[in-house]
Amino acid sequence: MATPLQDRVAIITGSSRGIGREIALHLASLGARVLINYTSNSSLGDSLAAQINSHAAAGAVLPRAIAVRGDVSEPNDVKALFDSAEREFGSAVHILVNAAGVLDSKYSTIANIAVEDFDRIFSVNARGSFLCCKEAANRLKRGGGGRIIMLSSSMVGALRPTFGAYSASKAAVEAMIHILAKELKGTGITANCVAPGPIATEMYYAGKTEEQVKANIAESPLSRLGEPKDVAPLVGFLATDAGEWVNGQVIRVNGGYV
Repeated sequence: MATPLQDRVAIITGSSRGIGREIALHLASLGARVLINYTSNSSLGDSLAAQINSHAAAGAVLPRAIAVRGDVSEPNDVKALFDSAEREFGSAVHILVNAAGVLDSKYSTIANIAVEDFDRIFSVNARGSFLCCKEAANRLKRGGGGRIIMLSSSMVGALRPTFGAYSASKAAVEAMIHILAKELKGTGITANCVAPGPIATEMYYAGKTEEQVKANIAESPLSRLGEPKDVAPLVGFLATDAGEWVNGQVIRVNGGYV
């Protein structure tokens, strides 16, 4: 029985851990061949690829997953992700999910944030998303099934103090997606943002006190933090043919947090 993403090729940046990891597993379960991207920890990327490949059909010629190092803020690295996917899977790329991102774990105010920290956040979150969008817009398969999915953040809606640089970097991503969806008219490629709220990942917990975590839980109408598995199915839907009519949108997935 064919699966919704049978043999379509997906690149998921920042997918060796956290939300990106869960997205890679979910897209693979829908039949996609996935490129797992990591920045520094090759063991996490390689182990995830091995886990997905362990479920491949006996005698399969092509892998179900590969792991490739790359920094999304570097143009040549982003190009190399597409080159690797095309070469290893023998196909054009159908789906680009950009889950790579960084947060200011010092939670500085706009008045106090170091310029170097601001630049790092914008380099990965805004510039990285731009480079991924640019490469995907030029190289994704035309004529149907092409999907660009950027992870933003519900902080763009919440606008909480100490998240100034992070929220601004993600707001830039949302603006790009609204425009890119229109610019891709005639290609059959859709472009959307998925904007999670507080999700229990390593990045979320970095720099937070127990009291801050409890406060986030108390703010949730569902009285819990989100989990990566709460986000991945929405990305999966947008990646399938069933999600085609959702285009140029920002979808906040946060349990009612914002």
